[in-house]
Amino acid sequence: MAVVFTVIMSALALLGSVVAASASGGIWCNVDDTAVKFDVGAGVTRGMGGPTFNFSGTLEILGRPVADDLRKTTFEDSNLTQYWLDNKELRLNIYNEHQVANAYNYVELTILTKASDEGVYDGQYRLAIYDNAADADKDGKPAELTGKVSCGAE
Repeated sequence: MAVVFTVIMSALALLGSVVAASASGGIWCNVDDTAVKFDVGAGVTRGMGGPTFNFSGTLEILGRPVADDLRKTTFEDSNLTQYWLDNKELRLNIYNEHQVANAYNYVELTILTKASDEGVYDGQYRLAIYDNAADADKDGKPAELTGKVSCGAE
C-alpha cells in the first residue's frame, strides 16, 4: 500500500511540474545591424493577463556618436514599461534613464511587430536617444535610429 501511495504521489508531482512548465513561455527580440545591436527577452506566463518575468537585455549603439554612458545599456525588469503579445502582434517599449551630473539622458527602444509565422514576429524598431550634452538647441528632442527587427514568442 505504501508503494502504491509513493507511486501515485510521484506521478502527481511529475504531472504538476509538466503543467507548471507549460504555464509559461518566453519572448525575445534581437538586432545586429550597422546602427545598433540589441538582444532582449523575458519569460511570459500564460493566463492572469500574461505578465512578464525576468526581463533582461543589452543594447549597444554603433551607428552614431553618443555619450559613453549611452553607448552600452543593460536592461532589467523595471525597464520594460509596456508590452503586448497576442497571435497577431508583439509590441515592446523599453526605457532606461541615465543621470549625468544634474541632467538626465535616456534611451527608449520601441519594437512594433506583426506575426509572420507561428511564434515569429517581424517588424520595426525605433530607438530614441536623448543626450543632454549633445542637445545644443536644448529643445529636448531625441535623436532616432530605426531598422528592421525579428522577434520570437513561445
